[in-house]
Amino acid sequence: MSDQNDLVNKGDRNKIYFLVIVIVALLGTNAYLFFKDKQQNERFVNINTEKDRLKLEVEKIEVELDKVNTLNIKLSEKLINEQQLARDKIAELKAALKEGFITQVDLEAAQAKVKELREFVTNYNESIIQLRKENSYLKAQLDSIRDSASSASERAEELERRNYELREKVKTSSALKASNIFIVAYRVKSSGKNIEVTKAGTAKKLTVSFEIVPNSLAQKDYHKIYLRVFDPTGNLIANENNMFEADGQEMQYSSSTSISFNDDNTSYTMNWINPNEFIKGTYSIILYADGYTMGRANIELR
Repeated sequence: MSDQNDLVNKGDRNKIYFLVIVIVALLGTNAYLFFKDKQQNERFVNINTEKDRLKLEVEKIEVELDKVNTLNIKLSEKLINEQQLARDKIAELKAALKEGFITQVDLEAAQAKVKELREFVTNYNESIIQLRKENSYLKAQLDSIRDSASSASERAEELERRNYELREKVKTSSALKASNIFIVAYRVKSSGKNIEVTKAGTAKKLTVSFEIVPNSLAQKDYHKIYLRVFDPTGNLIANENNMFEADGQEMQYSSSTSISFNDDNTSYTMNWINPNEFIKGTYSIILYADGYTMGRANIELR
């Protein structure tokens, strides 16, 4: 009986040992699976975290490239091509990082590309800064040149104004001026003989005599003399095709002639035949030479 109990107890103990071994094995397996799953989860979390970080880094790089377009700087063809190449790489990275699953190898490749992009953007920004400095220097130089040109232009305009005023003064000073102006009315006989008259009914022409004021500045040469005749009502008697310019305006003249001026006190005369009938009253005449008024005179006819 005792031997049977020993056998039973021995068998129970074996079962218990087996169960203990099984439980320990299960606990070990569960622990292994737990830690393995934990490591995988941690690695997955780490990969996702790094993935998000890379996305943010790529976006920052893209923002820095966008800033260049707001600087109003004309980029060289080389810089434009480099920027486009960087944007193409950014587009590839963004597409890769959008993938639902990314391996460690893919992640490392993306990290390397982002590093390259960061170095590129750093160098690119340095190039832009240098370009801005050069543009600023060139703008300062251009502004200086413009200021100098503006100042020179103002001086030139002032000089031209003074020269113009001087030329006008010289022209005015050198213009001929008449003195001792006399007007005589004549009746012309059939024989051609001129008889001085004072009545309008018998007058046919006017003779204007004058002298030239001595003027050393006046050109010793032929000068064109223009005569304008006004009737007693103030109307100009002139052919509408007879035009000349004097005192800064264009006007009609009644008669003209050329005289030779030698600054030698020579006397001159001009004859004017009235195409109309003379009327009673005062006739006025104005003489012009060298674009200026030369002198005035009147005659009264009864």
